[in-house]
Amino acid sequence: MTPSILTPSLLREHPLPVPREGSKDARGSVLVIGGSASVPGAALLAGVAALRVGAGKLKIATVASAAAGMGLMVPEAMVVGLPEDSDGGVDAPRAADDLLRMAGGCQAVLIGPGMMGDDASASLTAGLLRAEGSPAFILDATALCGLAVHAEAVRAVGQRAVITPHAGEMAQLLDRSRDAVEADPLDAARAAADLLGTVVVMKGAATTIVDPQGGHWLYDGGGVGLATSGSGDVLAGLVVGLLARGLEPLSAALWGVFLHGEAGRHLAGSIGPIGFLAREISGVVPGLLRETMG
Repeated sequence: MTPSILTPSLLREHPLPVPREGSKDARGSVLVIGGSASVPGAALLAGVAALRVGAGKLKIATVASAAAGMGLMVPEAMVVGLPEDSDGGVDAPRAADDLLRMAGGCQAVLIGPGMMGDDASASLTAGLLRAEGSPAFILDATALCGLAVHAEAVRAVGQRAVITPHAGEMAQLLDRSRDAVEADPLDAARAAADLLGTVVVMKGAATTIVDPQGGHWLYDGGGVGLATSGSGDVLAGLVVGLLARGLEPLSAALWGVFLHGEAGRHLAGSIGPIGFLAREISGVVPGLLRETMG
């Protein structure tokens, strides 16, 4: 089946909600759960991206050792320090109840950027999917690597969830080799959609988006410069911000992938094809939003 190519005209078929004047609550509340002692900045990149794409409120839950610095770096966010384990990651059993309460008060929740421990992160994720209030979810990085054993829990909320694996994470999720995933990313994405019942963003040089109903979209224009540390965290943040604004998961995924890629194209023109930083991607997104909406 020939994919639908992401273009501004296609995205206009998925219009962004227009917020009420003066109300940050109308643009939704985001919770980013992520980070570790060794990778504290991933949650920061994702959180800033969520605000840049128009989310109204941001909470970041990260390891206690990074929380104070995170609050200073992102003064727009409420930052909560979580218990740490001996490896500097989130102590999932001790943090689970507090995170469940926080998730229930938000419109959209991102789990995974910069977290450690695939099995512990996947177990924590499965528990958080039960949050009251029915938030939308985006599952990224270690939060999705071990999700196959929790497939039923994910399927129960699949209609309001997005996963964003790269080839290595998809290989772990499906128990395939990375080479096999890279040889046929569309087949891998469809297998993951069948397994979990979610929208799947299969990241790569060309990004494939599929939904559980068999739809297939493609974006192939961001450039090699997007293959840089933290770029995927920014993409996840864009999608969770759009979910908070009220977009359905498929629409949020399509907009997020397009804006991320077009930001890469813009930065390649202004800075160079490689060498721009993930933190710079978010900064050009508001202008791209305006241009794309026409």
